[in-house]
Amino acid sequence: MSRINPVFKNLEKQEKKAFIPFITAGDSGLDNTFELMQTLVANGADVIELGVPFSDPMADGPVIAKSHERAVAGGVSLRDVLTLVKKFRQSNDTTAIVLMGYLNPIEVFGYQAFADAAQESGVDGVLVVDMPPEEAHDLKACLDESGVDFIFLVAPTTTDKRLKSLASIASGFVYFVSLKGVTGAGHLDVDSVNSNLSRIRQYINLPVGVGFGIKDADTAKAVCQNADAVIVGSSLVAFVEKYSTDKAKMLAGVGALANEISNAIK
Repeated sequence: MSRINPVFKNLEKQEKKAFIPFITAGDSGLDNTFELMQTLVANGADVIELGVPFSDPMADGPVIAKSHERAVAGGVSLRDVLTLVKKFRQSNDTTAIVLMGYLNPIEVFGYQAFADAAQESGVDGVLVVDMPPEEAHDLKACLDESGVDFIFLVAPTTTDKRLKSLASIASGFVYFVSLKGVTGAGHLDVDSVNSNLSRIRQYINLPVGVGFGIKDADTAKAVCQNADAVIVGSSLVAFVEKYSTDKAKMLAGVGALANEISNAIK
């Protein structure tokens, strides 16, 4: 059974918001990713989004796209990511794990085989960037059977009609893309975010996490006035790139930023 709903319910009781950091699995090596996951948990992560390396990460900005390139060059596969999650579960059975990636590796794996392997490894949710809800019913059925949440992106341009459609298929939480464009882009307009959150909640009765454009504690705190979670990726991945040959500095940088953001929203 997915850990995502219990995580949000527990935080709601404490009147706290969820911190969801993103890192790309295998960027700087799978062993480093494992230690980064532990560091994120130690510094307030409630849910960890793991990017599944892909050769054409079209929805991602330069920082995260390069992390995919490095992980792909290192030979990291979807199976490796599942093995990593299983290893993480040996010492942590409470932090929720979401795999965020693209459809092709899942199609190659096979929908039901992937769903079963994800559940067996300890994955709680899956977000497939390039799968629209109209095409998601077969994968949804497999994930439902395995008890894995299916998470979807919502953009400022998402229509009310599409929101109604998402309400019937999404589970766990929805990921609101606060900016038009790719990850790591632009300036965050908090008023616009709040307006969109109100609109989303008219149709979807799930927690809403906000990502894209949240780079530090100040923006995270502003967004969390109305969001249920903040999702931070590019700023953390930048530390992995900068200190790829110095693990101590990598862990320290990621940990410090995670701690700053987590404290700001809690």
